[in-house]
Amino acid sequence: MSYEAFLDGDPVIVTAALTGGVHGKEANPNIPETPGEIGRSAGEVEAAGASVVHLHARRPNGERSFDTERFQAIDDAVRRHTDDVVIQHSTGGTGAPDADRHLPLRTDPPPEMASLDMGPLNRYAHLTSENTRALVDSLHAEMVDRGIKPELEVFNDGHRNEIYGLLERRDLADPVYATLIFGPGTLTRPRPEHFLTAIADLPDGVTFNTLGFGRHQLPFATMGILFGGHVRVGLEDNVYYDRGELAESNAQLVERVVRVADELGRPVATTDETREILGL
Repeated sequence: MSYEAFLDGDPVIVTAALTGGVHGKEANPNIPETPGEIGRSAGEVEAAGASVVHLHARRPNGERSFDTERFQAIDDAVRRHTDDVVIQHSTGGTGAPDADRHLPLRTDPPPEMASLDMGPLNRYAHLTSENTRALVDSLHAEMVDRGIKPELEVFNDGHRNEIYGLLERRDLADPVYATLIFGPGTLTRPRPEHFLTAIADLPDGVTFNTLGFGRHQLPFATMGILFGGHVRVGLEDNVYYDRGELAESNAQLVERVVRVADELGRPVATTDETREILGL
């Protein structure tokens, strides 16, 4: 992807990250947690222009779950409330055995896509998500076996190096799809110059998605649109619509980035176009 993709008006894929696995209704009461809430939110973001929904599962008490059964219940609800969105499961997380990280891949049918964290990252004061190369390879192997497209989650500069290593170790189907993540802590610092470095440093042919946490969501989505990439928004990454104003819904965040794309002259990809772009 490049600036020429923007100039040519290539379609932009909008992914909506509906709930996440960390903060819940204590951060924003509009965050969907139950399968029914997530399904209804998926229907709303599809109507607003999102073609991919990024899903985490929650236990009944709101805590993160990796259980296949919980993901199955969510997928069933999403399919009831949507016409044809691309379902993308998260395999990322902290404190779970490696075997549990595989469970989101085992729904029936499997998701069309799943996240693949490219390396370790710190969470809070005392937690680290390890994401060893052995785990990355084993998750990728199961994704290949089950026909799932990996979405490489790149939290920092070192993780971009890990893409090169993964490409040396394993065969990834074209196009390779990587989400560049900007924010605090272990993440790449959210500065425009770092964004430009990140997209220039990707292996040739890699298609990129853009994710900014918190107040960086809108400016980095805008840069992603301008430089020919794709974008992710949603309550997982940002619970606010404006300074001090909680977002009303995932759809509200999708609607805004769709307006930005429209003003900048890039049409929002339909689900069929998304599948063609990503080789699903």
